[in-house]
Amino acid sequence: MKGWMYILLCSDGSYYTGSTIDLERRIEEHQRGEGANHTKKHLPVQLVYSEQFSRIDEAFAREKQIQGWNRKKKEALIFGNPNLLPALAQAYRDLER
Repeated sequence: MKGWMYILLCSDGSYYTGSTIDLERRIEEHQRGEGANHTKKHLPVQLVYSEQFSRIDEAFAREKQIQGWNRKKKEALIFGNPNLLPALAQAYRDLER
């Protein structure tokens, strides 16, 4: 069963990352306040990015990966700048001072 990983922009400017087997239905649920606690508190939400996978477990794994990213790295993905991802993945402790 195919799956989707998606990123929502919430009304407070925060991002919410999730996964689902039915993207359209899930976005509608978030808009009705039936989604995650974070999106319920920050309506309305807007879909800003999604990726389709052949299996839902792949979408879920991608969701968990992206949830660990900082805001700048998420925005590089959202705005179509994948060339920035490696530099944004560097740990603070690894940067030269």
